[in-house]
Amino acid sequence: MSTSSSLDPRLIQTDNTIRSYLQSWGRSVRHGQLGVLPVILGLIVIAVVFQSANSNFLTPLNLTNLLLQVAATGTISIGIFLVLLLGEVDLSVGSISGVCGAVLGVLVVDHAFGAVAAILTTAVVGIAIGLFQSAFIARLGVPAFVVTLAGLIGWQGLQLYILGDQGTVNLPTGGITALTSTFLPPALSWSLILVIIVVYLAGQLNERRRRRSARLPARRLAQIGLRQALLIIVLGAVGIVMSQDRGVPLALVIFAGFVVIVNIVITRTRYGQNVFAVGGNIEAARRAGIKVQLIRTSVFVLAGLFAALGGILAASRLFAVGQSSGSGDVLLNSIAAVVIGGTSLFGGRGTAYSALLGTLVIGSISNGMDLLGLNSSVKLMITGGVLLVAVTLDTLARRGRQA
Repeated sequence: MSTSSSLDPRLIQTDNTIRSYLQSWGRSVRHGQLGVLPVILGLIVIAVVFQSANSNFLTPLNLTNLLLQVAATGTISIGIFLVLLLGEVDLSVGSISGVCGAVLGVLVVDHAFGAVAAILTTAVVGIAIGLFQSAFIARLGVPAFVVTLAGLIGWQGLQLYILGDQGTVNLPTGGITALTSTFLPPALSWSLILVIIVVYLAGQLNERRRRRSARLPARRLAQIGLRQALLIIVLGAVGIVMSQDRGVPLALVIFAGFVVIVNIVITRTRYGQNVFAVGGNIEAARRAGIKVQLIRTSVFVLAGLFAALGGILAASRLFAVGQSSGSGDVLLNSIAAVVIGGTSLFGGRGTAYSALLGTLVIGSISNGMDLLGLNSSVKLMITGGVLLVAVTLDTLARRGRQA
């Protein structure tokens, strides 16, 4: 009676799909490719621990505040992600965000710039700083660590000079501050979620068609359906939770939009392939005809741009720019977030989504400890420990791939 032939074929197909995913994941783990699984498990553990310690952690109000808190640091982390793909490091992004925030504040308050003009000018300043630093790194061959360490110190001094004796510039309500104080109405939020779901499905189907046309292995429809279902669950949960508070924050949409755009550029364009090639083996990339100097220059320019954009979001959220803007743990969290999210410190491996996931981990830990009233000393030690674990996993994964 209960024979395999009596089972619904759709159930068999679903079972085979899940089994193929598990088998594929097992092979990836054996070769040192852990993917985002450790990050997802980490977020679940963090949620369980802090919700058990304080029932306010998973409330819509706190989760909305958490997303607002991580938008600025996460945006800076996107630039760090690009730099790490090259196997380099940029220690100046915190100071660049601070000096660009100071430029923004002075332009708006002292020179009556409009919001759009001030944002564009600030972005150009970030690009100029990145171009200046890249001239020493890409053209003169000075180690990025040294150049950006000098930038960390020098741009902080320029920030103090721009702010002058006043020390703090308070931004007027509206304009710049609307970036982090605006929330999408329910109809717009759900429409945006629907668009994301449809566009993602169209992209998956188009990729499957192209791979089949090229006679390459392609995902089965059941696999695409499973990925689509997971996306619907995640986005649906975000929409439901946010709608119970003030709605989806505009700052989250901006940050997530940057992540998606950068990931598309990195994974689906020749430029992205060149970045991975340079990060994987710079000498092989040079022999393949890739303009290594130009790639390295462009990456540090983009790092400067995203640092400036992060400084704008930070100023918007705080309604002010001060001498401490961009300092403190901004640099630490920006780098830690990308590494924790799965981007390799050794270059040539990672996705832009590591900036999003890693920032959520760092932000959740910080937010949870704030709810528990823990001292900054404890927060720093725990964050450092999490970073050490992430780097250790990355090192072990690299050994697994080389074995």
